[in-house]
Amino acid sequence: MGAMQSYPYVITVSSEKGGVGKTTLATNLAIYLKALNEDLPVSIFSFDNHFTVDRMFEIKGQRTAGTVADLLSEAPGKDLIHIGQYGVGYIPSSADLSGNKNAIRNPMELTRLLALSRIPGIIIIDTRPDLDILTQNALFAADRAIIPVKDMPSLENCRNIFALFDQRGLDRRSLTLIPCLVDERIKFDGPFADQKSLLKAYAINRGYRCFETYISKSPKVESLNTNPDGKIYPILTHAKWTEVHSQFAQLAQTVIAEYQGTAEPRSLLFHQWLLTEEDRKKEAFFARLSGLKTECLLCGRPTSGDTDNEGSFYFEVSDGSAAGFFEEECFFRLLMTNIYNLDTSLDEDDPTLLILHDSARESAFAFRPVTNGSGTTVEFHRFDLNGMHLLKKTYPLREFDGGILKRERNKLFSLMADTFGSSVERSPDSFLLVHPVNQDKPEAILKEERYRSFTRLRQSIARQILQAN
Repeated sequence: MGAMQSYPYVITVSSEKGGVGKTTLATNLAIYLKALNEDLPVSIFSFDNHFTVDRMFEIKGQRTAGTVADLLSEAPGKDLIHIGQYGVGYIPSSADLSGNKNAIRNPMELTRLLALSRIPGIIIIDTRPDLDILTQNALFAADRAIIPVKDMPSLENCRNIFALFDQRGLDRRSLTLIPCLVDERIKFDGPFADQKSLLKAYAINRGYRCFETYISKSPKVESLNTNPDGKIYPILTHAKWTEVHSQFAQLAQTVIAEYQGTAEPRSLLFHQWLLTEEDRKKEAFFARLSGLKTECLLCGRPTSGDTDNEGSFYFEVSDGSAAGFFEEECFFRLLMTNIYNLDTSLDEDDPTLLILHDSARESAFAFRPVTNGSGTTVEFHRFDLNGMHLLKKTYPLREFDGGILKRERNKLFSLMADTFGSSVERSPDSFLLVHPVNQDKPEAILKEERYRSFTRLRQSIARQILQAN
C-alpha cells in the first residue's frame, strides 16, 4: 500500500434524487472509517453548497485557507486539507462553484487533479443532486461510487449514471447501490418482504451491483441534524445504540477491505497514464521538430526554430511532406512582390507596409497549386486565425521574372518547387499553410496543445478550399 500514501483511493457519493441521505452517508462514513483505523488518513469535500461538511468537521476557531474552488483551480490538494473533528481531514466548501463549472470541459479533470494532489489514504466526495460536470468528474474519479436509493423514483434515476458510464465506455463495476433510509416498519406480501429486499431485487434485475448492507430510517439519526445549537452530530457518538450504527460499521468495514485490496487506485493509474502521455507528447514534439527544413526556403539562411534565428512564420504542406520556418522579412517580401505587387523600396514607417505587417501577424495563408489544361497556377487564400476566409487570388506559376537580359527566379515558383517538389503538378488536394508564431519561441507551435489548434485550423481551411472547387 506504499503508493496509497500519495495517491488517494476515491469514494464518491452521488444521486440525482434529493433526500436520499447522501450527505449523511458521506460524512458519517468518513468518521466510521477513521474510527476503524486511526492510522488511515481520511478526507472529505463537497461540491454542494450547503456547508454540511464544514459544520460537521470544522474546529471552532480554526483558521482555514483555501476551498474546494481552489482545488479546481489547480491548487495542490494536500495543501488544502484541514484536519478537523474526529481526525477527519476536509477541504472547506465554496459558496459559488459556477465559475469553476464553466471552466471545466474535460470529464476527467478532477481525476487529474487528484492524481497530482498527493492526498493520502481515502478521500470521500459529496456531490450535488444532479449530473452536472462536477458530479460527472467526481463519478469518473471514483474507485467506488456509492449511490444511495430509498424508493423506486431514486432507483429509476440511477439509470442516468449507468448510461453516463456506458456512453464514456467506463467500467460499471465502480458503481454500487445501497438502500438508504429504509423504513423497517413497511412490510409486503409475497417474495419481497420488505423495502430493502424489493429495492435490491429491482436493482440486481437491472444489472446493478448492491452492497450487502443497507441504512435504516431512524428518527434518532434524523434528529442529529436538527437541534437548537445548529450543530450536526455524528451517528458514531450520538446514536451508538441504534441499528444504523452497526450498519455504518459494516459498510465502513466493507470499504476498508476494498481499499486494502486495491493495489493501484484510479488516481495512481491516471498518474501513470499522465507520465506515459507526457512522454508521448515529448516524442511527438521532437519528431515534428526533427522533421523541419533546416533553412529558410526563401533566403537559404539556417533556421531551426531556435530563438536566435528569428523564425516568425511556420509553414507546413497539408499532406505533411514538408515543414519549417520562414524569417519574417523574407515572407513579407514574398507577400509584397508576388502577392500584393507593392514597391519593395517603401520606407519602414510607410503606412501601407505597417498595415501589411499587422495583418500578416494576424493571418494564416494558404498556397495551393492547381494544374489545368493551360498550365499551373497558384491559388492564394488569406484567413484569420479562427479560420474565416478573407481573400482569394490566383497567380500564374512562372519559373522566371523579367526579360531575357535580367531574368530572376520567381519567389512564388521557388516556394512551390521547394515545398511540393516534383509533386507540385499532381497534388490537387494539397496546399501550403503559413501561420505566424511567437518570435521568442517559434518552436512552441509544435507542442501538443498549440499544434492541435494548428491542425484544427488546417482542417477547417482544407474543407473551405476544397469545397470551393
